[in-house]
Amino acid sequence: MESMDAAKVLKRYFGYDAFRDQQEEVINHITSGHDTLVVMPTGGGKSVCYQIPAMMLEGMAIVVSPLIALMKDQVDALVTNGINAVALNSSLTPDEQRIVTQKILRGEIKLLYIAPERLMGDEGRLIELLSTLKISLIAIDEAHCVSMWGHDFRPEYLKLAKIREKLTRVPIIALTASADAQTRADILDKLNMPKAHISISSFNRANINYYIEQKRDAYTAIINYIVQHQGQSGIIYTLSRANAEMLAERLTADGFEAAYYHAGMDAASRNTVQEAFKKDKTNIIVATIAFGMGIDKPDVRYVIHYNLPKNIESYYQETGRAGRDGLPSDAILFYSYGDLMQLRRFAEVEGNPERTRIMLDKLMRMNAFCVSNICRRTMLLDYFGEKYPESNCGSCDVCLSRKTSFEATTIAQKALSAIVRTEERFGIHYLVDFLRGSRSEKIWKGHKQYKTYGIGADISRDKWMQYFQELIDQQYVKRIAEGSYPRLLITEKGKRVLQGTEQVYFTLSEERLMVENSNQIEYDSHLFDLLRSLRTRIAYRESLPPYMIMGDSTLQEMAAYLPVQIEDLKDISGFGEVKIGKYGPQFIEVIRQHVKDHALMTKMSSKRKSKSPPKPRTKTRPGINTSEQETLEIFQTGKSIGEIAAIRELSPNTIEGHLTECLAEGLISVEKFISPDKMQRIIQVRQENPDAKLTILKEALGDAYSYFEIRVTLTAMKRKEKESS
Repeated sequence: MESMDAAKVLKRYFGYDAFRDQQEEVINHITSGHDTLVVMPTGGGKSVCYQIPAMMLEGMAIVVSPLIALMKDQVDALVTNGINAVALNSSLTPDEQRIVTQKILRGEIKLLYIAPERLMGDEGRLIELLSTLKISLIAIDEAHCVSMWGHDFRPEYLKLAKIREKLTRVPIIALTASADAQTRADILDKLNMPKAHISISSFNRANINYYIEQKRDAYTAIINYIVQHQGQSGIIYTLSRANAEMLAERLTADGFEAAYYHAGMDAASRNTVQEAFKKDKTNIIVATIAFGMGIDKPDVRYVIHYNLPKNIESYYQETGRAGRDGLPSDAILFYSYGDLMQLRRFAEVEGNPERTRIMLDKLMRMNAFCVSNICRRTMLLDYFGEKYPESNCGSCDVCLSRKTSFEATTIAQKALSAIVRTEERFGIHYLVDFLRGSRSEKIWKGHKQYKTYGIGADISRDKWMQYFQELIDQQYVKRIAEGSYPRLLITEKGKRVLQGTEQVYFTLSEERLMVENSNQIEYDSHLFDLLRSLRTRIAYRESLPPYMIMGDSTLQEMAAYLPVQIEDLKDISGFGEVKIGKYGPQFIEVIRQHVKDHALMTKMSSKRKSKSPPKPRTKTRPGINTSEQETLEIFQTGKSIGEIAAIRELSPNTIEGHLTECLAEGLISVEKFISPDKMQRIIQVRQENPDAKLTILKEALGDAYSYFEIRVTLTAMKRKEKESS
């Protein structure tokens, strides 16, 4: 191929105009012949860091990957983009392996994917053969596998250091999604890369919204969520195989496309489930942690943890499987004290007190993450040594909750007194049991004689857990880990509370606001669905996962800007030259028909002017944003919701959302949308089911009532309550 710089390769083969984060810096180091270690979170675009240099440099790139499924995904995606890539692994027949080898020897391949044991095995014959060819670079994916300090150590990775002996002048790029300082140093040592450039990207996944929920009727909560996100792909993680099977079977019985996945299944069954998920034949996977590492599916819209993860590293890795395409996605964790107790038992390693201490410390930090009243994103990044620059992320349950403070000095004094009376020798769980007057034999007999014993019996266990975490967060108490179990100590600040010279205030979360996905473009949802259907048909014909044909973000851009000429697709992100020629005419045909049917105009001129997504729409409370204001003005002229949707080229659901916001701000009367009789009936059902979700209320009310009518009635009720309080 002709010589091209990195930006041209990115545009020609991948269809994007700009690099993300530190991709370009890494590419420059590799193309200059320097070894590089890349630490970049899942979804950050690690593969581009070696795929683009492979296209720029003369010869063939070797990509070492531990998973056959991941190799296949990457090779299929590259071939779809017009890049000659192959995988050499045990899934190929002898004839297929011979064909691949011949292509390599003829110099037809730009990227060769191979497992470490295959590359270094066969008494070194393959590496000897490759050393006679022109090799452009060596990429070692999942590089933490080389380190015993990493979370997924694999002995076969240690042999990779011998590559340097055979390919002395070939640059090596080692890539991992997470590695602390100790693991990074070990990777460089084991791979013989002493002078490597180290590139560490931000751990912040800005498009993921983090929510922690109390585990009360979690199954109903999951059902309600899935109903609101119908047709989207999601993963639900559980601790046990039995739970995975139980949840999947319940979801299937309730009419959802769900399947379970765990290590107890045979390889063929696991592969069938994985392929069905990748090809959108199954939307929901309920799985143990065995699922996910081999999945490169970018359009997973949510990850739900039905049980508490054992540490923050696992939580981060698993939630990172959502939203790899950069679109808004949710991470929801259902927290329970019971899960914590179960995991504490798992963490106790018999005969290894040091390992037990480390496991328990990691578990308690995971627990603190769940029960603290501190921004989830701030705590997550802090764990990985990164400081989040904002005081409010606007996309976690803590930051989205309206909060009220209350004077809690007496509660704090009870908690601090319990710590003093038990001589600062115990952790939160013992202290909560002590305060609540537990009759368990775990409570020392002598402690049951103290006046403080049982003094907090009127406060629930969950509340006490929350209050102790507040004391830790506000530095009245500090937790230290000595031996197998952590214990609490009172700080100087806490002593002032006991002395009565300092007051304590706790914060409670009340109503939760919605996330404002301000960086997401507005698009025609009906056209988006038409384009998705076309993508599915093409994927079925080519036996590929739909996301390999085109990502959701590319479909959204088309549905927003309405390209009607083949040339327009050059300005749509994700359309490289090959895909324009191969799929462009089919997508253009659908868009043209939609534009004609609805008398729409293309918006490509505004796309070309901006060359970037529209500016974020700001929304302040109280008040409405400019888009909602425009909808309100048209509504006040007497137009129906359907007419407004047609005028504004938006979906009716979007218009209903705008009008609901206007109602919440008191700009419209609820009587504009619903009769008094219907409204009274909805209020009655709501009062009978005060905690019921929207879907449950709809089921109770029947088909005569729409979701919109229920929603505006609830909004009006909430506004009336605020006005009267």
